Amino acid sequence: MGTVARLQLLQLQPHPKLPKPCFLSPSIKFPYLSSATRSCRFSVFPSLSSNADQIHETSSNAESSGSIVGDFLNYLNESWTQFHATAEAKRQLLAAGFHLLNESEEWELKPGGRYFFTRNMSSLVAFSIGEKYNAGNGFHIIAAHTDSPCLKLKPISASSKPGYLMLNVQTYGGGLWHTWFDRDLSVAGRVIVRTDDGSFVQRLVKIKRPLLRIPTLAIHLDRTVNQDGFKPNLETNLVPLLSTRCIEELSESKDKGPTKSLKAWHHPQLLEVLSRELDCSIDDIVTLELNVCDTQLSCLGGMNNEFIFSGRLDNLASSFCALRALLDSCSSPGDLSSEDAVRMVALFDNEEVGSDSIQGAGAPTIFQAMRRIVSCLAYDNVGEETVERAIRQSFLVSADMAHGVHPNFMDKHEENHRPQMQKGLVIKHNANQRYATSGVTAFLFKEVAKIHNLPTQEFVVKNDMGCGSTIGPILAAGVGIRTVDCGISQLSMHRYYRFDRFQKP
Repeated sequence: MGTVARLQLLQLQPHPKLPKPCFLSPSIKFPYLSSATRSCRFSVFPSLSSNADQIHETSSNAESSGSIVGDFLNYLNESWTQFHATAEAKRQLLAAGFHLLNESEEWELKPGGRYFFTRNMSSLVAFSIGEKYNAGNGFHIIAAHTDSPCLKLKPISASSKPGYLMLNVQTYGGGLWHTWFDRDLSVAGRVIVRTDDGSFVQRLVKIKRPLLRIPTLAIHLDRTVNQDGFKPNLETNLVPLLSTRCIEELSESKDKGPTKSLKAWHHPQLLEVLSRELDCSIDDIVTLELNVCDTQLSCLGGMNNEFIFSGRLDNLASSFCALRALLDSCSSPGDLSSEDAVRMVALFDNEEVGSDSIQGAGAPTIFQAMRRIVSCLAYDNVGEETVERAIRQSFLVSADMAHGVHPNFMDKHEENHRPQMQKGLVIKHNANQRYATSGVTAFLFKEVAKIHNLPTQEFVVKNDMGCGSTIGPILAAGVGIRTVDCGISQLSMHRYYRFDRFQKP
């Protein structure tokens, strides 16, 4: 029980202005997780959006600005891409008084301090240090990821077919790509822009109006689709339509330098839309890193508004819960007074494609952060084993969404391991180490849940089916830290629109 008591990060304290957090709160369960046309906007934080007036109330369940469900919807509607999810987390951390660190500079840390840093604008590590922390004490970590399966523009996206201008895209992750057809799509992501003084800055962009469409083929031209299934060729059929080709394309610019290449690589019409949104010249746009996104807003739905309809719930739901848990657990001056450990949240990019990147969980980000924190607080008295002792005293919760049993496909779940909505967090097991959960880490997690009167469920995949994985095994093996894999039940994972459900207090 001594180890269980050290998991202070999961013992959340109420924020003075916000309701109790949802990650392990005994009074708040989470909505199911699909999407519809309505949304709501409720946040105690200032809006990142430039036209927040487009987002309006849709549910009496989230009418007050203190609604945790409303805050979650706000987070989803801001976080169209991994870049925007990280920017929104950064904004909330700064508003809560966390100090932004630079990985390229020396860190000056102190017990009782709250800090964070970002990497590639798409991953983030935030932590608060207990006032009673001593070098060698443990870290209590929740890790999640900011990316979701999507379509991304190719480096040369301009394409044309008779009568149409198209955009070439790449598939990112293991998406259910047929769900992207006949959606109101647009683009969002990161752009590098040249400034007036000749320097370059990275800026985020989000085109909120419908800009793209991937039309399906009429059944009159594909008579057997309902019998044979819809099986689009991902290279030739999954190409978004940008506009009709009602006028001749602009002649190739004779300008020298990056502008010529950019106009040759991307349609001038797209660049014009981006330049207006960024309030800059087309000539100042140097390079693009854009996702194709659905413009439909996340919202409440269902007969009793018990559903959350949204894309990207895998894994923005876990990212939101982790972030909120950290913010709420150290919001008041005395929240860290009796803490002897470091509370940490890590949000990584590229989980959907294996995590092998500088901003992914496969990079030594957490280990490097732990080593630097220990070194800063040891005051030059770091022994050879200090970091190793800290790791052995630590515990990591790998939070990623779980497969709730589907009412129309119940045979896809092992009969004794069918996670249900409203039945608690799901602990994931796999004998072949696709999940990092062990008997010990599952026990510790369930003991903490019992302290807070929270139910848990168990999940294991059927022997005749393949098992997915997540960042848990990567971090467990890379850092050498005890890890449990868990998640919130949802339906339609990796479909663009998914749905989960919450239980009212």
